[in-house]
Amino acid sequence: MAESGRIEVASISGETPFADHLGKTVLAVSEVGAPDNERLALEIAFDSGRVRCETWSGALRLPST
Repeated sequence: MAESGRIEVASISGETPFADHLGKTVLAVSEVGAPDNERLALEIAFDSGRVRCETWSGALRLPST
């Protein structure tokens, strides 16, 4: 993130994609990139499911998968 980026921190409440995976083992991590090799997304696989971390216009997004 650039110096002027914005970070929002919230308590875990089941609304975050990581809430269901706390304490679980990470099974795999994969990166999805553009043809020019810039990182666009990172997917983290747990035995309980997956979380995808993406960037969009400089913002970090954690959509449900």
